[in-house]
Amino acid sequence: MKHGLQQFAALSLGLTLAATAHSGAPPAKKITFQSDENSLVGYLYQPEGEGPWPAMIWNHGSEENPGAGPQFNTIASVFVPAGYVVFAPQRRGHGESRGTYIVDRIKMTIQMLGKNEADRLTVKLLESEQLDDQLAALAYVQHLPFVDPQRIVAAGCSFGGIQALLGAESRMGYRAAISISPGALMWDRNEYLRDRLVKAVGRLNVPVLLIQPAKDASLGPSSVLGSTALRAGKPLTAKVYPAAGPSKEQEHCFGGASGMHVWAEDAKAFFQANLP
Repeated sequence: MKHGLQQFAALSLGLTLAATAHSGAPPAKKITFQSDENSLVGYLYQPEGEGPWPAMIWNHGSEENPGAGPQFNTIASVFVPAGYVVFAPQRRGHGESRGTYIVDRIKMTIQMLGKNEADRLTVKLLESEQLDDQLAALAYVQHLPFVDPQRIVAAGCSFGGIQALLGAESRMGYRAAISISPGALMWDRNEYLRDRLVKAVGRLNVPVLLIQPAKDASLGPSSVLGSTALRAGKPLTAKVYPAAGPSKEQEHCFGGASGMHVWAEDAKAFFQANLP
């Protein structure tokens, strides 16, 4: 199990290490904001001009230091030229944000109480304090004078894809969300996570696009959550991309920053179609 968690963290780290930094990235402002008792750090990117602009909250994965590589700059390079403010918060225990790193807590629980309790804890942390951090970032962006608070969306991959889905479920102000590979690395070994995401889909009232690469760790999220949404009449569309291009871009999270170009145009079109 220890090897599995190491592999899980390493694959998520690919979000930040998969590509060199994007030379055309807009400038970032380092922001400090509060979530519960924790001081968190995020990176804010905005178009030129006064706005008000639509905004996107980008949710990173389980990697410990998501700001260390090109992930945030690359996502900003996709959406800022399209007229979006982008805010990339680092949840507690990640990067410079205060708090305990979630993967360390999961590992410790495995050692002390076993896998079943660790699986339960994973879901509890994702739907409580990790979601709280995302929603604190959302609240911060909603009050920025150059952001249109009625036009805010969410996106993210892996743990970030889970957060995008939970954020959409929360009814706290998102108009749409894109969930990339949500829970794919744990899909076949954490039944509590599967059940929680099915529950989230059943509560959706804003449009969600769930996307996965052809060779993701599991295609269960698209299959199960897509079918759940169809049966319940919920506004979630699932899409698995064809196996094309470099092999890395066909794997979990499309290989991270290097594969964002695969889904970027679909993402912009989806948000444009679902923003007032």
